[in-house]
Amino acid sequence: MKKTTIAGLVGLLFTSNTFAADVDLTSDDVLVSANRFERRDTETTYASEIHTAKDIQASGAATLYDYLAQQTSLNVLSSFGNKATPSINLRGYGGENGSQNVVITVDGQRLNNIDGIPQLLAAIPLGNIDRIEISKGSGSVIYGDGATAGAIQIYTKNKTGVTASVSGGNYGQQNHYINAGISEKYFDLSANAAHDSYDGFSQKDVTGNKDEFTSDTQNVKLKIKPLDNLRFNVEGTSSRNDIRYVNALSLAQFKTDPSQNGGVNPYTHQNLNSDQWRVGVEYDITNNIRINATHYDETKLSSYISDFPSTSNYRYQSNDISINYCDDFKSLIVGFQNFDGKRSSTTDVTTKENQAFFAQGDYKIDALTLSAGARREDVTYANNPVGDTSASGDNNLNAWDIGANYRLGSTLSIFSNYNKSFESPDIDRSFVFDTATSKTIFSGFIKPQEAKTFNIGLNQVLSNNKFKATAFYSWLHDEIYLDHSVGPFGVNTNIDKSHKYGIELQDSLKISENLGASIIYNYTRAIIDSEVETDGTNISNKNLPGVPKHSVVANLNYKFLDHASLNLNQTWRSDAYAYNDFQNNLSQKQNSYQTTNIALNYQYKNVNFFTAINNLFEHENSIQVADNFIYPIDFVRTWRVGMKADF
Repeated sequence: MKKTTIAGLVGLLFTSNTFAADVDLTSDDVLVSANRFERRDTETTYASEIHTAKDIQASGAATLYDYLAQQTSLNVLSSFGNKATPSINLRGYGGENGSQNVVITVDGQRLNNIDGIPQLLAAIPLGNIDRIEISKGSGSVIYGDGATAGAIQIYTKNKTGVTASVSGGNYGQQNHYINAGISEKYFDLSANAAHDSYDGFSQKDVTGNKDEFTSDTQNVKLKIKPLDNLRFNVEGTSSRNDIRYVNALSLAQFKTDPSQNGGVNPYTHQNLNSDQWRVGVEYDITNNIRINATHYDETKLSSYISDFPSTSNYRYQSNDISINYCDDFKSLIVGFQNFDGKRSSTTDVTTKENQAFFAQGDYKIDALTLSAGARREDVTYANNPVGDTSASGDNNLNAWDIGANYRLGSTLSIFSNYNKSFESPDIDRSFVFDTATSKTIFSGFIKPQEAKTFNIGLNQVLSNNKFKATAFYSWLHDEIYLDHSVGPFGVNTNIDKSHKYGIELQDSLKISENLGASIIYNYTRAIIDSEVETDGTNISNKNLPGVPKHSVVANLNYKFLDHASLNLNQTWRSDAYAYNDFQNNLSQKQNSYQTTNIALNYQYKNVNFFTAINNLFEHENSIQVADNFIYPIDFVRTWRVGMKADF
């Protein structure tokens, strides 16, 4: 079924233009602003992938996790059963470390953590998202630390009117949200509340609980416009998440029944709460010059409720100040950013502080656009154990980017950029417990990771077809990873040299007025060039584990009535080496991931009725960590029905 579905959709995408009706995709401009300049995505000097609110509604996805996993080029997996903070693999950085190699922002606020926990995506209701931009192999000048694979910018809606949506399905699924807003001469005000939950897909553990999940989020946005050239922005978000995620299974257990408990231990139970707010001002000095200043603040509580309970409190404060110049031919932004992160527990207080200056600009010369930018970032670490000596360290890092886009007429453009990026170690890697002295020390042997990436690609926009192709090659020094060769928990260290390369294809085809298709295909290789593990094993010339070579996302959308449409989605990723298999010799591999999904929408006046089926053929997906260490994920068929009304 998988091969038939993919082959059929690929065939549709490359059907001759003679089958197209009188439709025009050239008028459907998609604007991006990842580098703080608003540009058509076909005119940027970097590779981009855009998903709009219209795309999200057509997909039938219930949560941001579902949409990213099923509809984008990102390889997104439930993090050992935890969908609130999933693993994200972009451009071959792997499922285990990928989330630390991509910066995610929501309305400009950074979601990356100072420790190894992935970004909290459950706090972003899918129904409140206006646009998702994925910048690949770029973004290090604006976003800095961690933007080695790229950056993901999520923009929420500025709502007017009221939208309410309710849906339910099997396994106790509930997905509800309400958006409301007003826009007046001197202010805009909008609010959002959302609830997502399910009762669990696996059997009950020894305590009688299943792998259930509940997320409740509220958001308020206020823009005050006292003058035409002056705007004040205030936004607050509160999210409460209760998560239980599954235990590992052996291969025999997984094949027999992936829903079984797998042991006598209860499921991992975590409460993860976040409160964010941001306040900013925009002032237009002239028609061409604007000053922006924003302060961001987040408090977060992570509490594990288990046989070994632990609680961590986080406080993140950051500022982003910039001055922008823009006219018909050139754009320039110069700015300062800082980020102060603190994690407190009963045993210690650990901090990571970043300060950076950056400049980014582009210049248009007829059909040619040139871009360049640079960033200087200083990172300081400190660990203050209760009743013991403090430890500290620092890194001084640089990033830069140069690029060009040349338009070969009204339908074709080529682009290329060369980017240097970095990732500083998170605090879990920066400090280690020294068994000889029984003290926490700064782990000086963990070096910052540096990458240089070359991208080259083209955009073609015809009346019925949009096509983008990108090829990339990345050279890495000191790629950060966890060496599992010694000890029960492994040792954090660096890969001396490694490289990654690949090809990325995106194509959208309007076959007729009522029939459209799209496909995203990625070919990715991630190779360890030179590295010897702590136990002396040479893993040079091996594949980085957790990286599939091939991934395909294909969609077919058919509007079979004036007010009704059907979307068929097939997502497939090839197999890969298990997360711990740096020697590429374990007997069990990470199986291929696949899911077939169907969404049906019917619009009656101001009400949209919808239904969706995920994983139609019940493919048993999983995360393979090591031999007989398998976490079952996305292995059941789910369905839901609901309605959305606009007032």
